[in-house]
Amino acid sequence: MDKFIYKKSAGITALSASMTDFTYKKHSHQEYAIGVTLRGIQRYNLGGSLQLSYQNGVMLFNPEQAHDGMAHDETGLDYVMLYIEPQLLLEAAKKKDMVCFSTPVVYDERLEQRILSLSHAILSEKEEALCSELFLSLTDSLTQTNLSTDYKKDNALIRKAKDMLHANLVHVLKLDDICKELHLSKFQFIRLFKAHTGISPYQYFLNCKIERAKQLIEQNGDVYSAVTEYGFVDLTHLNKHFKSVYGTTAFEYMSHLN
Repeated sequence: MDKFIYKKSAGITALSASMTDFTYKKHSHQEYAIGVTLRGIQRYNLGGSLQLSYQNGVMLFNPEQAHDGMAHDETGLDYVMLYIEPQLLLEAAKKKDMVCFSTPVVYDERLEQRILSLSHAILSEKEEALCSELFLSLTDSLTQTNLSTDYKKDNALIRKAKDMLHANLVHVLKLDDICKELHLSKFQFIRLFKAHTGISPYQYFLNCKIERAKQLIEQNGDVYSAVTEYGFVDLTHLNKHFKSVYGTTAFEYMSHLN
């Protein structure tokens, strides 16, 4: 049985997931995502290559790094994941510039235990002060072992396209307007965007809408305002896309946080 439970504390979202048949569609997050495979094998495509995280594997995703995800076989998969806003991680790590994980899967017992300690504290709704302290310990481990300052920056056209997409999330995606602004044909733009991000402009645009809807749900606990604010047809439309990225519907996600 597929089960996804989300909780949030100290600005960090924790996920406890158990899945057999569910498959994440290709997507990306604005946050860093850090997790541990507890049982089974996590299988996903990342940056054009297949990754496998076995039991005790630590999975490391950079912001906007496109990936999918599934259980490797019929035995299923259990894992935990932490979603951390870039600015929060940089503040804790005392870094000024964006950093990135250089290796997608590592086996490091100390790092694993610190991820598990923080995820358990958040999921069991421990005090926020404790969660902040555990997060700082986790950041120290990440800084010592897996962070690199060699972060690939978008080229100017892709950055401009992303800015335009973010500025128009309440509307329907209008590729023609973006292409005109960038002086590219529609097909040139799609190929260029996908080459740099790993996903199409439409997938990126939809992911951003879903992520903004999630943030609004966290702020006011109202799924219907998220539907209206970000131009979804109805709650069913939002739930369908929300589940493909987060494994649960928008309404279920809201109920976990309350």
